[in-house]
Parts: sequence; structure tokens; C-alpha cells
Amino acid sequence: MSFGRVTSVNKSNTHSMRKWNEQTIELLEGLGVKDDAHMGKTVKHRSRVAKDPLQPNLRQIHLIHSELHIELQEKGFRVTPGDMGENITTEGIDILNLPQNSILKIGSQSQVQITGLRNPCSQLDGIQPGLMKAVLDRNEQGELVRKAGIMGIVLCGGVISIGDKIEIELPPLPHLKLEKV
Repeated sequence: MSFGRVTSVNKSNTHSMRKWNEQTIELLEGLGVKDDAHMGKTVKHRSRVAKDPLQPNLRQIHLIHSELHIELQEKGFRVTPGDMGENITTEGIDILNLPQNSILKIGSQSQVQITGLRNPCSQLDGIQPGLMKAVLDRNEQGELVRKAGIMGIVLCGGVISIGDKIEIELPPLPHLKLEKV
């Protein structure tokens, strides 16, 4: 069994890129982060609402690994938790390589089912020029690698705090690779 921990929790009630650091956030089952602009059963990301406002919200919660912040800082970017819109910053978990439908048990009761990879957008360049390109890479096979975090839905609500343990429950085999959502 793999474990990690929460290093930051963030939310914003507006559709700004940045989410604000909090001491705790509350997850609501089937909805997302209480008082966050992306909370809801149907899509809330403006580009997705424009295409079909009734599609299910597979992006209720956004997680980024703190190791990405370190990588970006080493490349000269000034990024801190919440700057790229994540609700939860993790440490010690290779979140980008989790299979689809993995469940993250966070804190005493919260559970988040991973739906896919965040597809980074040009709004990242509004934080700092070149940031979008910095969160994209290519693997040995030449395939695009998206490093801007993962998205999920809330299976079980609860309060999440900095320092909470994250336990990973893998789905049944065969495991499916994360794709953009």
C-alpha cells in the first residue's frame, strides 16, 4: 500500500486560475470542494460549459504533486501551491502514473476517484510566460506527457487538512492509463 500526504489545500469561489491557500477544505460527495467555483454535478470549467453544460463534472477536484512545484522552481518559475489552480497539493505519490479510477483516501474519511489528467491550457502562461510549455513533455516514445496534475470526483466527503495522510486504493486489473479529461 502506498501513502503520501497533503501539503496544501486551496480553493477559490471565482473562475480565476489561482486558488487561495486554506487551513482546511471541505469535500462534498458528488460535488467537489465546498465554496469552490468548480463545485457541481455538471461541468463548471467555462470551456466545457460552452460545449455542453449538462455533461458530468469529472473535474470536481484538481490535485498537483508538490514535486512538480520543485521541478518548475528549478527551471526558474515562481510557483507555489494553488498558483496553478489545484485544490490539493500532494507529496510522496506519483499521481501522474496512477491508473484511472484509483481511489485516494484522504484524511479520516474523504475519498476521491481519479478520472484523468488535467489538460493544461494557455491560462498558465498568464501566471508566467512559458509555464504551459514547462508542464508538457515527451516520453521516449514521443508521446505527449501532461504534468499539470490529475482530476477527480468526490466519492465520500469530509474535511481535509494540511498534513493529512493519503492512501491509494488501486482499481481492479487491467489498469487503464490516465487520459486527459
